[in-house]
Amino acid sequence: MKQQMEQHPYFDSPQNRRPADRSLKNTTSRISKKSKPFLWRWVLGLMLCQSMVLGAPAFADGKEEEFTYSNLLEKIEAGQVARVEINPVNNKATISLKGQEETEEIDLFAENSELIETIRDNNRENGQENNVELEIKSSKDPSATIVPIANIFLIILLLVVLIAIVRRSAASSGQALNFGKSRAKFQMEAKTGIVFEDVAGINEAKEELQEVVTFLKETERFTSIGARIPKGVLLIGPPGTGKTLLAKAVAGEAGVPFFSISGSEFVEMFVGVGASRVRDLFKKAKENAPCLVFIDEIDAVGRQRGAGYGGGNDEREQTLNQLLTEMDGFEGNTGIIVIAATNRPDVLDTALLRPGRFDRQVMVDLPGFKGRLGILEVHARTKKISEDVALDLVARRTPGFSGADLANLLNEAAILTARRRKEEITPLEIEDAIDRVSIGMSMNPLMDSKKKKLIAYHEVGHALLMTLLENAEPLNKVTIIPRSGGIGGFAQPLMDEELFEMGNFNDLGNLYLSRSWLLDEIAILLGGRASEHEVFGSDEVTVGASNDIEKVAEFAREMVTRFGMSSFGLVAIGNSNSNAFFGSERPDCSEEVAAQIDCKVREIVFECYEKARRLIRENRPLVDRLVDLLLEQEMIDGDRFRKIVSEYTTLPKKQAAMVP
Repeated sequence: MKQQMEQHPYFDSPQNRRPADRSLKNTTSRISKKSKPFLWRWVLGLMLCQSMVLGAPAFADGKEEEFTYSNLLEKIEAGQVARVEINPVNNKATISLKGQEETEEIDLFAENSELIETIRDNNRENGQENNVELEIKSSKDPSATIVPIANIFLIILLLVVLIAIVRRSAASSGQALNFGKSRAKFQMEAKTGIVFEDVAGINEAKEELQEVVTFLKETERFTSIGARIPKGVLLIGPPGTGKTLLAKAVAGEAGVPFFSISGSEFVEMFVGVGASRVRDLFKKAKENAPCLVFIDEIDAVGRQRGAGYGGGNDEREQTLNQLLTEMDGFEGNTGIIVIAATNRPDVLDTALLRPGRFDRQVMVDLPGFKGRLGILEVHARTKKISEDVALDLVARRTPGFSGADLANLLNEAAILTARRRKEEITPLEIEDAIDRVSIGMSMNPLMDSKKKKLIAYHEVGHALLMTLLENAEPLNKVTIIPRSGGIGGFAQPLMDEELFEMGNFNDLGNLYLSRSWLLDEIAILLGGRASEHEVFGSDEVTVGASNDIEKVAEFAREMVTRFGMSSFGLVAIGNSNSNAFFGSERPDCSEEVAAQIDCKVREIVFECYEKARRLIRENRPLVDRLVDLLLEQEMIDGDRFRKIVSEYTTLPKKQAAMVP
């Protein structure tokens, strides 16, 4: 019977169950309560006829028929149901029949008002014994809370992404609109934290810039007598001498609005952007006059015009033209002082250096002994230095060091002290730091081998000639401990302070050197190769003298072509003022003269080499003893080296005065 009802098209189809429910509900509302049993009998009879026609069995698999929604309503009216428990979460009902311990479970519709009304009507009409107990579970559905929260979170996430996109597009449009704006860093009150007391070693430059500070503080003092302060100050000097530090000190002393920018920030790939930034920079400066404008590395934008191969109408030249106009053009810029720094004054445009623009050039050169001592005292304020360290001796040991080199020297000494777990910087750390900065970091010593012996003879050759030649600089120390950069060893001289105070040692023309000094220097450079040649023979010489030979060729050629220190005569061949934009120098002599120059250069080198070989050959026992001592101790200081040499031969006066 149960399967027959389920196979009936009216009850079995899920689409027809709800209309059937409505039909029954409407029917029960119109027909009186007494006629309900007759209607149900008619429906059941119709279903029985259908079952007989189709021949469907009443039972399947020996089990009772399953409960359906219609059966439940019938059993409620018949008083066979004891309890109905409805679960609204899964839309199911659990039925307990009277006289049975097992329960039945059926699926319900979305709305079950008819079931509830039927139970209530049954409870009102029947007595207490036939009442149906109805229970509706109030179990909470977690999806009812999770789903709204997930939707709200998704909406918030979409809003955040949308706002980020809008802001990025706004920032992009803002950058596009501000593409030509100046990128100069502006400080209304120049609180750089640096004053003239913090800058040592460049007293001459400080004195010249003191006028700029005084003008900014006391403008009426100069204008009342008709004086005009320079519009631009150009700081020129080698790298690391303190040009930028000096500009910060000027700003800190003056206490006026301060603009700082690098020359490379003016130049862009788009033509006209750099000129626009220059205009914007000076517009802001005029609004805050009197003020300072500092342009670092001005050679990036101030190079000579018309020297490039890409034509004259390029971005860099337009930027330079605008800078020239703003500094001294049709409109004045009263109250604006431009300070620029460069280490390449030779490439700057001449219009930039004329009076009215950068009409004052301040040289910031390498510091002398007093300057180095002052720089060391400034940087030693923040270091824990032992009382055994004499800063004046350190200053004498570091000729040619710039301010940045000296600051790095004390910093390296502090690092070595921390690595060695010491509480104070001692002279040993200072000495090691000087070698590390000037030569390179020390490596592991070489094992006993032929290479180590070759290096020892090579370095002793240099050191011995430094001690035997009259015009040579005295030896500081000789070592065969390898250094980073492929240096197997070195013989270090004590350079004369006057050589570095006269100019840059890399340019011999800036130094007051004698012919005898240059010849002795060439012989010292060839001493390593001469020692290898005399001890091991011409077939066993090494490539260790390659750098020495390059310097020898440079010194000898300078003596012939620039200094007139050869039999070739007092001539200067070679354009020293060649254009830096067109590559190497063009020869200004004939091929015959160039061949004669080469012969004179070889003649000087050959004479110095033979002199070096002769000194090594005459002092061969001394060389062997020094090599054995160097192989054993790996380092010999200058005083001990000179004392050993003095036991074998007579030293020159300059060297003998230094023997302890």
